[in-house]
Amino acid sequence: MTMSSTGTDAPVADSGLEDSANWASDGKAPRTARGARTLRKILDAALHEFGERGFADSSIVGITTRAKVALGTFYTYFDSKEAVFRALVRDMSLQVRDTVAPSLEEADGTLDGERRALAAFLRFVGGHKQVYRIIDEAEFVDPEGFRSHYESTAERIRARLRAGADKGELRGETSPLAEEVTAWAVMGINVFLGLRFGVWGREDEAAVAEAANRLLSEGLEAR
Repeated sequence: MTMSSTGTDAPVADSGLEDSANWASDGKAPRTARGARTLRKILDAALHEFGERGFADSSIVGITTRAKVALGTFYTYFDSKEAVFRALVRDMSLQVRDTVAPSLEEADGTLDGERRALAAFLRFVGGHKQVYRIIDEAEFVDPEGFRSHYESTAERIRARLRAGADKGELRGETSPLAEEVTAWAVMGINVFLGLRFGVWGREDEAAVAEAANRLLSEGLEAR
């Protein structure tokens, strides 16, 4: 979506900022593109504040200072520090999803899609290392968002693998439990590879994804 030519007070629906606008506290969603952009600035500032300082040591003043907005502007969109943290967890989860999606559209089959998805995820993590600290802290600050992030990610993987099995590209699992185990195992691989090769160090994303993809396609059994 593109911004309307009517200017900065165009409706949010015309601005391409609808998703971030949805993260505001109840009754505080921005109604204009200008408001949505301000909310986006607050979320981006919160990413750096929480990512660098952690939830306990972060402050609303720190967020507004980074965002270069007034303290009152923060409360126009969010009720509290906890509220903006919860919004940020959902926002980062959505950003991960949206980063991976285009790579899947370019894939030549299911396994190639998983390879491309992992490479895209590693590139995202390399530029957003704060996401790991934020998601980890969400286990205690926002347990619902923490669980939702992983459950929704695993379900997307599960759906992709099931579609691959339906097309004869992968073996079909023997039960819904086996499907779920496989999806969570694939997600676990991706999460820890992101930690090792996105946060703690950098290697060529394509090479890391290729090695992981070989594990998926061939397993560990000697051949």
